[in-house]
Amino acid sequence: MAGAAERSKLQILVEELRFEYPGASAEALSGIDLEFQQGMLYALLGRNGSGKSTLARCMNGVLAPGSGRVMACGLDTSCEAGRRAVPATVSMVFQNPDTQMVASTVEEEVAFGPENLGLEPDVIRRRVDDALGLVGISDLARRQPLRLSQGQKQLVAIAGALAMEPTFLLSDESTSMLDYSARTRVLELFEKLRGMGIGVVHVTHFLEEAALADEVIVLDAGTVIARGTPAGILTDPSRVRSMGLDPLAVTVVAYELGKLGHSVPEILDVKELLAWLYA
Repeated sequence: MAGAAERSKLQILVEELRFEYPGASAEALSGIDLEFQQGMLYALLGRNGSGKSTLARCMNGVLAPGSGRVMACGLDTSCEAGRRAVPATVSMVFQNPDTQMVASTVEEEVAFGPENLGLEPDVIRRRVDDALGLVGISDLARRQPLRLSQGQKQLVAIAGALAMEPTFLLSDESTSMLDYSARTRVLELFEKLRGMGIGVVHVTHFLEEAALADEVIVLDAGTVIARGTPAGILTDPSRVRSMGLDPLAVTVVAYELGKLGHSVPEILDVKELLAWLYA
């Protein structure tokens, strides 16, 4: 039993989760069953209104389940005490970093979460320094957050989440307002966190970002309609379109080559396609 209890602290279990917003004509989530493991990178996909952000908020304890259960690292979000405790181990970063800034300097911003945990000043200092270093923005420590670029602000928000020393980081479309360079930097950080054993659940509408994940989960109308590896989910353009998503251009090219009789492997990246063409 002790082994099972320890394993539960390293995963997020979603069981028969249902949620409906007041006044809505339909459930936002309808009987979701999922499991997320530490040290894995997950991509949550789906058209607008599919329930992606609602699911992430239920996993973080921002929203309480209507019915069913979310066990986030051993904490039951059905009760208020569990929801209050969850952010210390399942941190979340939102789409617009401007809505997350509360302090006058970057280091104060990053310290906000640990301070609310009631930690000792020396522990807070270490956590802030470690988080800034991990994200690669130590040089911004004394800057004013609102004077930073959008990409820098999002990195500050991520550093603040990591200063909680979470088991999981939830990203609710945190790259959607960033340019290509800033997006790339955030995605590289996600891969780094995965290598450190932190679970990352990334809500996104960019299929090229989902292609980097260990597992892709697609929602539609509050239900899971597909789950598997990026290659298993994203390489068939017609299937991707049927899920309300725009397929990657490289998969369309590979699909058309296949129709012409070429034996094309499952490809999600332009470099992979070029390597195959010139092999």
